[in-house]
Amino acid sequence: MQQPATPQPLDLARERSLLVTLAGIQFAHILDFMVMMPLGPILMQELAVGTHEFGLLVSAYTFTAAFTGVLAAVFVDRFERKRMLLTMFALFALATLACGLAPSYGTLLLARGTAGAFGGVLGSMVQTMVGDLIPFERRGRASGTIMSAFSLSTVAGVPLSLYLANHFGWRFPFIFIAVLSCAFLLLGWKMLPALRGHLPTATVSETERAHPLAAMAAVLRDANHLRALVFMALIMFSGFTVIPYITIYVTANVGIRQEDIPLIYLFGGCATFFTSRLVGRLADAHGKIRVYRWMALCSMVPLLVQTHLMPVPLWLMIVCSTVFFIFVPGRMVPAMAIVTSAVQPRLRGTFLSMNGAVQQLASGAASWLGGAMIAVDASGHIVGYDRVGYLAVAATLIAMIFVGQIRMHTGMASAHHKT
Repeated sequence: MQQPATPQPLDLARERSLLVTLAGIQFAHILDFMVMMPLGPILMQELAVGTHEFGLLVSAYTFTAAFTGVLAAVFVDRFERKRMLLTMFALFALATLACGLAPSYGTLLLARGTAGAFGGVLGSMVQTMVGDLIPFERRGRASGTIMSAFSLSTVAGVPLSLYLANHFGWRFPFIFIAVLSCAFLLLGWKMLPALRGHLPTATVSETERAHPLAAMAAVLRDANHLRALVFMALIMFSGFTVIPYITIYVTANVGIRQEDIPLIYLFGGCATFFTSRLVGRLADAHGKIRVYRWMALCSMVPLLVQTHLMPVPLWLMIVCSTVFFIFVPGRMVPAMAIVTSAVQPRLRGTFLSMNGAVQQLASGAASWLGGAMIAVDASGHIVGYDRVGYLAVAATLIAMIFVGQIRMHTGMASAHHKT
């Protein structure tokens, strides 16, 4: 059978427009996940629930995302990339709207799980398209562009969502995200190319094409793939034991008003909007593993500071949280470039779906464990958060050692694309 032709490289202008479109999709589903965490104090009061129940709201999204990530790994490389991505995005928008319309804690928990089921696949699909379209030598910069969606969600999305929640109720942020997702859905339909070259060809055996689990088995047989998955699990675990409870901790223990929380996200997001792309360029220029290790080393300081803060002025809280935003989520820029490049190109969609499932499962387990390790004492203060910080640092140290075992492929997938 005829081999698929290697795609012609995109010109830089076209590459940038595609990355901006993918970053927009990433922005919507990251905002949907992130907005839950600063909404913690509001939801706990409005729904009359404790830290454990709030942790379940965060974990419900991640656990269902992990399940669908595994499920998607069975079939994701059997479908054209663009159609698959946009279908999942449309269903995600509907589920997010259901969150805004949920009448009770139980229905909100169900809606969050449904949103996770579709939203959890989106991150891996976006990274799959980056891996298919962007050459290795620019993949760090591309990951930085995609990660800027996180920055933009903290600069504009989270503060705006909190403004809506503070003035109109907790439902409005979810309705806002659903409407925004519809706009990005139309943009994606117009701008994204179809990608078909990963579909089964003569380069894949008849057995692998016939059996739905063959691609997943092929991923799991590769020890390098397994190392990359463990590495990503460690990163997510080290971050999400801490991140979901930052707002709850700073309002209860540090003395920051709920009305001032948007400022923390605004300054942190503004900083990472620039630093994420800088880190991406540094990773391409000086080595992805080396830059990851430096970022991870620096991240341990804000992880410990954030989990040990005593009452401080707002300006000092903003400084501490901004440093946290730069280094802790910033580790993901070189990390995703490493993981995306660790996979055999023909298995990229399956592998990144499994990677997405591992990310969500690790973050869900971390959120649950973080919630189990902390409690509210009789005076309304959070206790046990310092131990969460030590656990996060331990996972970071292990990841720094582990990353050196990962081998990276420098080639692109053989994938047709058309504008």
